[in-house]
Amino acid sequence: MAKIGIYGGSFNPVHFGHVGLAKWVVEHTDLDEVWLLVSPNNPLKDQSQLADEQQRLADVKQAIRDIPGLHASDFEFSLPRPSYTANTLRELTKAYPQHQFSLIIGEDNWQIFDRWKEWQFIQEHFPIFVYPRNLGHSKCLEHTNKEHVIYLEQAPYFDISSTEIRNRRGR
Repeated sequence: MAKIGIYGGSFNPVHFGHVGLAKWVVEHTDLDEVWLLVSPNNPLKDQSQLADEQQRLADVKQAIRDIPGLHASDFEFSLPRPSYTANTLRELTKAYPQHQFSLIIGEDNWQIFDRWKEWQFIQEHFPIFVYPRNLGHSKCLEHTNKEHVIYLEQAPYFDISSTEIRNRRGR
């Protein structure tokens, strides 16, 4: 059974931080692969600034084209919108019963994880890898099952964000 890390995001745009983290996770954890899952419609983000989903997918494919263990995925493109991670993980498990899935999220998302739809279901059924993002140490949700949460404390810090890139471009 292959262990697959799901690294979902808008990737608007994809950047060296996304790619560097995904590569580091494959090289330094027990995950066999990381799937960069392009989200067409994140319910917690403003959709008006999103580039076309096919363009974002093409950009992710280009960014990871020669990196072993990394794969670009459009799996959510065929699911109901908005894209809820709990639904995506359920559907991935049905479509790929031969794989064991984990979730990879940034510390910024971990801090609001209790706002995610069915966050308890996710936490109970899927290991969660949390990437620190220099926010101070992550607030630990008191009601979370910490045994399923893996902090990637040794991961390098990538000082870049898609928002910063868009702001530099004037978007």
